[in-house]
Amino acid sequence: MKKVKHRTIIVLIVVFLFITAVEASGENSLPEGFVYLTDIVPDVILEIRYYSTSNFMGTRVDYYHAPVAIITRKAAQALALVSNELRAQGYAVKVFDAYRPQGATDHFIRWGQDEEDVLLKKYYYPDLTKSQLFSEVYLGVRSAHTRGSTVDLTLVSIKTGMNVDMGSDFDFFGPISHHGSKLVTEEQANNRLILKTAMERAGFRAYEKEWWHYSLINEPFPKTYFTFPVK
Repeated sequence: MKKVKHRTIIVLIVVFLFITAVEASGENSLPEGFVYLTDIVPDVILEIRYYSTSNFMGTRVDYYHAPVAIITRKAAQALALVSNELRAQGYAVKVFDAYRPQGATDHFIRWGQDEEDVLLKKYYYPDLTKSQLFSEVYLGVRSAHTRGSTVDLTLVSIKTGMNVDMGSDFDFFGPISHHGSKLVTEEQANNRLILKTAMERAGFRAYEKEWWHYSLINEPFPKTYFTFPVK
């Protein structure tokens, strides 16, 4: 009788461990065609701003449950080419955002409707109202990020470990962040061009109002807006 009870307990433990393992693996599973960027580009530097409070809203964004970068495999493979090219020039790639769930974009919209919440206006959009952020397409009800093949990134000097001077910070909304802006120095414009040249060579397209924002031209999900969380 004791032997039967002992076997039953062992079976229950094995079943419990199996279920736990399945659940744990399911928590980190991604839809077909998506990968964690660091699995494809292990030397990429991550600074996922929407997981932190260091962003234009001043709070962690909905659906960002971990400081990781998720992206389509096709875009990740293209970024591997970018990383290799730029490393030969003395630069590492730092990513601020990649795949962005629709739920996160919805959080942006709710924030935009709260006219009293202007906590970080002077740092990110000093010359614009919240409504202008949407009307001038710095923010929108849909984002290319949500299709999974868009990335926000910058350069880091391998020699110094510091961000390269691009003339404005990530997510600073205004003319100084535009490609071709006359508000930046020649050196800052050249730094942007180094990034832009490498990205375009790998098949990405720049967004004219944001020097950090690039989308894969031949993206695998051009009409699909995903909402699975970043975790």
